[in-house]
Amino acid sequence: MAQHSETLGPAHEVTVGGTRIRYHDTGAGPPVVFVHGVFANADLWHELVPEISAAGYRCLAPDWPLGSQEIPALGQDLAPPAVADLIAGFLAELGLEDVTVVANDTGGALTQLLFTRHPERIGRVVLTSSDCYEQFFPGSLKLLTLFARIPGSMRLLTELLRFPVLHPLAYGMLSKRGVPLEVRESFLAPARNNAAVRRDLRRFNAGAHRRYTQAAATEFPRFTKPVLLAWSSADRLFPASLAHRLAGDLPNASLRFIADSYTFSPIDQPQRLAELILEFAGQHAPS
Repeated sequence: MAQHSETLGPAHEVTVGGTRIRYHDTGAGPPVVFVHGVFANADLWHELVPEISAAGYRCLAPDWPLGSQEIPALGQDLAPPAVADLIAGFLAELGLEDVTVVANDTGGALTQLLFTRHPERIGRVVLTSSDCYEQFFPGSLKLLTLFARIPGSMRLLTELLRFPVLHPLAYGMLSKRGVPLEVRESFLAPARNNAAVRRDLRRFNAGAHRRYTQAAATEFPRFTKPVLLAWSSADRLFPASLAHRLAGDLPNASLRFIADSYTFSPIDQPQRLAELILEFAGQHAPS
């Protein structure tokens, strides 16, 4: 078993609808579940989790089957709605209620599908800079969908990314501070070393499409639970206009900007993001 950062807590496994999910669990108190994006895993949260758990929350950081997990999904449906259903199944399997969901990047798109399809176990949502509306994937990253349809494409991509000098091509637009080398390797090694994980990455990327986030957006008026939009003001992929649009469409949303950060605010500004999450969770705690 590959080791993630010790700050995430002990690793556990649970099977949800035939898919094995490895997750890290630390702290005690109201549950906070983290949803990373494609080509990332629980190590995205390695600096954020200690801040949240120390404040009296139980932090659960799974490796979702998005191309950086050690356990392949083995043929399970990885279309975005199916992954959102998997997240809902994870909450149900662990008996989690009144959950705070914290999402980033592609994980934000999946969380929009989650709270519009399965709102029952969710108490509140934190969306950092994320795919939404017609931006799934954003900008030039839309080419990932076409690239993923070419046989062998993910093998080529992961082989090229063996060389650290090329890592900025993968993560340079996502992190202003720079993703630490050990975290980059955690993100990249599973697909590089396991053909089944590469197939998961390819299947998810090939199926990503704006129709899913656009459909979720039509359901936003029905979701009245609190949402914090903790958006990176300098984001190079998800501009502030998207955050303002979400704030206008979600009935109970608040918008706070994070300075000096790109999409990966959990890496660029973990302390500031933690402050915003804890303030929000405290304001909207169960009475």
